[in-house]
Formats: sequence, structure tokens, C-alpha cells
Amino acid sequence: MRYDRTVRLDADFATAVTRTRDALAEQGFGILTEIDVTATLKAKLDHDMEDYVILGACNPPLAHRALDTDRSIGLLLPCNVVVRRDGDSTVVQALDPNTMVALTELDALRPVAEEATRRLDAALAALVRTDGQN
Repeated sequence: MRYDRTVRLDADFATAVTRTRDALAEQGFGILTEIDVTATLKAKLDHDMEDYVILGACNPPLAHRALDTDRSIGLLLPCNVVVRRDGDSTVVQALDPNTMVALTELDALRPVAEEATRRLDAALAALVRTDGQN
């Protein structure tokens, strides 16, 4: 089972992060956290790796609806959006919201997953549309 929704961009890493933030905001997602995995692994383990950031994105109305269905669903909310360097391109990945339904088997989460999928797909599509405008 695929658990990600992924696009590949020709944009440089910093541009991709900025555009990802903007595209998510246009779909009602705020960024609550940002984890610079590259800097963290360098500081804690002296390990060098490609640019890699995890954006903790949240759409409060969708999160509220999901949490009203199942308080433990916070473990599976499609909040993490990864922006990472992969060779000469940048990859943007989001957790597929349908993973919530597949793992919990709670049909009541299906409408939330469908809306979250629509919004995340719209954000990812916007990134692809603007990719040629570096």
C-alpha cells in the first residue's frame, strides 16, 4: 500500500520549501512545526545528508472533525509534509490521508480523508504548475 502523495520539482530546495508553505496555506493548512532533519542529524550525530525538512502542517477544521471521530487519530493525521533534495530535483511528499481510514477501518473518517486528500492534492498540483517559474 502506498502511503504517500509525491511530486518532484526542478526548483531548488529553498524555493520548494517556500512554495510548499504557500501552497499548503492556500488550502487552509498552517505550519505548526518545522524540523530541519539535515541540521539535527549533523548537530546530534555529525551525520551529513541531503537537504530534508519536515513541515508539520495542520488544517484545524479537518483535524477537529477527525479527532471528534477518534481521539487517538492524532497518531495518524496527515500532518507531516516532507521537502527533500533528491539528486538534481526536490521532492515534496505528504502522507496519504486515506491511510487513516485504511489503518483504523473507521468509515466515519472517510469524509475527512477525502477532503484532506482533495486539499493536499490541490497544494501539490499548484507546486507542479508553478515549477517552471523558478
